[in-house]
Amino acid sequence: MKTLFALALLVLPIAVLHSRAQQSRPSPAGPKYSKSGYDITPLPPEKVAEIVKTLDPKTFEVTQCSGTERPFTNELNDENREGIYVSVVGGLPLFRSSTKYHSGSGWPSFFQPFDPDHVILREDASHGMDRVEVIDARSGAHLGHVFDDGPAPTGKRFCMNGAALRFIPAGTPLPPESQPVKSQVAYFAGGCFWGVEDVFAQIPGVMDAVSGYMGGKTASPTYREVCDGDTQHAETVKIVFDPARVTYKELLRIFFLNHDATTLNRQGPDIGDQYRSAIFASTSEQKAEAEAFVAELSKTPEYKGRRITTTIQTAPTFWEAEDYHQDYHAKHGGTCRVVK
Repeated sequence: MKTLFALALLVLPIAVLHSRAQQSRPSPAGPKYSKSGYDITPLPPEKVAEIVKTLDPKTFEVTQCSGTERPFTNELNDENREGIYVSVVGGLPLFRSSTKYHSGSGWPSFFQPFDPDHVILREDASHGMDRVEVIDARSGAHLGHVFDDGPAPTGKRFCMNGAALRFIPAGTPLPPESQPVKSQVAYFAGGCFWGVEDVFAQIPGVMDAVSGYMGGKTASPTYREVCDGDTQHAETVKIVFDPARVTYKELLRIFFLNHDATTLNRQGPDIGDQYRSAIFASTSEQKAEAEAFVAELSKTPEYKGRRITTTIQTAPTFWEAEDYHQDYHAKHGGTCRVVK
């Protein structure tokens, strides 16, 4: 019977097997993160005001009033050492020395930013010109403008005001505000990974959610192999999270609220050991916390007379699923309602 069911999985359209409500995924409120792992949540006005009080008049004029310093007047124009250029307001890394070049304009020039998520590009029609302004994504500070006359490989010239930047030479410790988030990783399996991924992607403090496979006996399994039921893998989601914004215990709570932990090898119409409920702990601390959480949960009225089938084990190798499984609901317009 299991073999026949597995064959059916291979024939039926995936959209039929994993149907979900067809609506756009809501944008999570709260912190925002860049692809390179930095917290780019806009600073609150009071924090910006506190930083601005420490700026000299020239830096204030540039960053807060969209001013422009005179060319060839800032020492960063001739800075040739290896290092990172961060925002003088808030410390977000903006450019690497490896992308800096001498454009002859008189202002520090770069052909690409440290991370595209770290800058905001906005049309600027001031002074009778059509330009593209570059803004610090975290603090909102004005940095300069970007033009289409730069070198390969981007063809861009990020023409920056040196007064808006602070240079940190290679080998110098980065201040806390210029460091990436000290993230942690958690792994949860609770049915179709499309839904599990979508739920966690909506949780503030979750930096990334990736669908994959864990707990099986073969290396580099494919979706077809997992559906055949012979690999013993569970459809699993890797959660990269900011522990300063969301705790592991809170993730455990969300996990159990958003799937049925009492159905063995099944979530709704999805049947098979690949749909089992499982927690793969990435540290001994996570394992102990998960075991304690489940023990307490089993004593609650909701689980009276119902056995929690969730398995808890140390995380084995995580195998990332095929690209078409990633961000499935975001790509196809569906979403899962998050129970909180």
